[in-house]
Order: sequence, then structure tokens, then C-alpha cells
Amino acid sequence: MSFSGNVKAELCRQPMVRHCCAVAECYGVLLYCNTFSGSAIKVVTESQPLAQRLPKLFHRAFGLEFDAVPDTARPGKLVLEITKPEKIRQVFGAFGYTADQMLALHLNLGVLENECCRTAFLRGAFLAGGSVTDPGKRYHLELATPHFNVSRETYSLLLEQGFSPKDTTRAGNLVVYFKQSDFIEDFLTMAGAPVCAMRIMEAKVEKDLRNGVNRRVNCETANLTKVVDAAQEQMLAIRVLQAKGLLDTLPPRLRESAMLRMENPEATLQELAQMVMPPLTKSAMNHRMRKLIALSKQ
Repeated sequence: MSFSGNVKAELCRQPMVRHCCAVAECYGVLLYCNTFSGSAIKVVTESQPLAQRLPKLFHRAFGLEFDAVPDTARPGKLVLEITKPEKIRQVFGAFGYTADQMLALHLNLGVLENECCRTAFLRGAFLAGGSVTDPGKRYHLELATPHFNVSRETYSLLLEQGFSPKDTTRAGNLVVYFKQSDFIEDFLTMAGAPVCAMRIMEAKVEKDLRNGVNRRVNCETANLTKVVDAAQEQMLAIRVLQAKGLLDTLPPRLRESAMLRMENPEATLQELAQMVMPPLTKSAMNHRMRKLIALSKQ
């Protein structure tokens, strides 16, 4: 099962205790499902837990049954439908709509007066029209609906809840989305999926740890490369002086440093400095090496 499927499965385990919250969750499902019109209500999902939850949810909210219920034991797309006019009128009436007129749907905020009902509405919206990517790949949660006003008003509702969503249009749908892991964690926790929210936190810690290790490895590799390149330049300079017969004419301290470098080609400047008696500072050894390079160029 995908991560998004796991989230929906966890959300579907939320109990249906309060009638007002059942109505609000149904409201989110209806406004974000495939079809919510005066002629039909249709919810298409691949989530078996959602297909099992919806009949109980609609019975709790409206006291009615779906006219068509799929076999949830079969994988693939599952379709739940209400086509009887009297049932559709009952559902529309619960939200202050009339089923016999075409209208641009708006959120009826009277259904969402309580904080628990707003949470239930957002849970229903995600169950019907939401998705979230695997946090191991990237961070992205979205809610998609064909209703323009509903999307804009859900955007405002999320702002009131303390989120900072973004919006876009895709394939005729209006999409409200988050790309910040913190907002996704908070949304899932609020909606009722704290276990999946914890999975995002774990993935973030794992990514940060991996990135930190990579940065350290890259830094150490770069430093090692610099050490090797510097040592090669120093040894080349010493060989030039040796070939010209000038190595034995150098002052004792320079000659000593040159011999130490030739005998220890992989040593760092700090290590070379400690080999001198008495030991030098790294800066003093670096000065001697620069002097040898300058003499070789002359």
C-alpha cells in the first residue's frame, strides 16, 4: 500500500462519535468526491477502508444507504453511488442546498461552526480528494476539487487553522497543497493520522542525518584532496632543487623540512611540523614549504 493509502487507512479508523462531525466529514467527502450534483452522488476510490467507512458514515449522518456499494474485497477502483432523487434531496438539504437547481457550490460555514467539525470536514476532504507523497521521496500533500469556490474557501479555512497553503489548477481541478513537512505533519495529526505524521518526522530526521554525513564526507574528501595536491607541489619543488644541485646548499632548517617531506609524502603539514625537533607550528612548516616552492621557481 502506498503512503497515501496508509494515511487514509489510519484516518478511516477514527470513531464516528458525534453526529455533527459525521455530517461535516460527509460534507468534505461530497465536495471533494467525483460527482456531487442534483442527479447523482458518486464516490470513486481505491481505498478499501474508505469504501467500508462511507456507508457507516452516511448512515450516521443522514440515516440513509448508498444505492450502489462495491465489493470491497476486490482490488481496484471502488464506486459508491446515490441516484435516488429523494436521497439526493435529503443530502443537499442537510447543507442548505437544493438538488433541483444548478449552482456554484460554496462552503456552508454553519455546518463547520465547531472546531471538531472543521477537523472532520478536512478529514473527509482528504479522504475523497486528497493525496500525500511518500516522505522518503519528497514532501507534498494536496486537496483537489472541481469546485472553484469550495477550493478558495477551503484555502481560507486552512489559513484560519494556522496553515500556509498554496493553490494551483490541474486538469480542471482546483488544488490546495503544502510542500512544508511541518504543515503536512500538523495536518495529518489534526485530521487523525498521528502515526503517519510520525513517519514523516522520522523520514525528515533520516534525511537530515544522511545529508549531514554526506556533507562531512564531502568536506573531508575535499580537505584530503587539498592535502595531496599541496604535498605533490612541494615534492615537485624539492625534486627540482635536487636536480639542480641546490638542495645541499639550502639553510639547514629548509633542508631538514625538504627531507621530511620526501620521506613522508602523505603526511599533513601538522604531522610534518611535529616531526621537527623541537616541534614547529603548522604555520611555520607551511612557511618553509612555500619558501622551497618559491626557490624552485627561481
